[in-house]
Amino acid sequence: MDSFESLVIDAQACKMCKEFLPLGPKPVFSIHPKSKILIIGQAPGTKVHATGIPWNDASGNELRRWLGVDREQFYDPKIFGIMPMGFCYPGRGKGGDLPPRPECAPLWHQQMNERMPEVKLTLLIGQYALKYYLGNRKKKTLTETVRNFDLYLPEFIPLVHPSPRNLMWRRRNPWFEEEVVPTLRERVHELIGS
Repeated sequence: MDSFESLVIDAQACKMCKEFLPLGPKPVFSIHPKSKILIIGQAPGTKVHATGIPWNDASGNELRRWLGVDREQFYDPKIFGIMPMGFCYPGRGKGGDLPPRPECAPLWHQQMNERMPEVKLTLLIGQYALKYYLGNRKKKTLTETVRNFDLYLPEFIPLVHPSPRNLMWRRRNPWFEEEVVPTLRERVHELIGS
């Protein structure tokens, strides 16, 4: 078995955080050695946990709208690799889902990134992905980082999470739909066409 397949099997069987996961471990990700665009979000919600399909919820619908792609394109792992900061549903807190488990990304991301050499663009969705991948290159706030998205091109595009919970943020920041989304779509369609 090649190293890519064995890595996927190992990650699917991961139980590292088992004791902290209220619904038990069920890693949800989708990667391929030929993935062109990598999506790094937060962690699966309950709908995604139940189906085992990443971004299979209202947030996913909005993300696909931003990208200008249909479900078939989105779920083609040769186009989009999907690798959240936490692979399993982390549970619920006072204000919504808990943060992704901190053990996950250090354990799996580098190994997976090394086996996806075709990735030309990584979408960093939400504060956890921004902090992990941009480190001290990120701005003071998520809003400021996303507003300055062009500073991180061509490698990254930082994005706010497409959750319905962030609808107010999007209304207060119309520049996101006017500037970020068109650039995102253009870059995605360049890569899909190549």
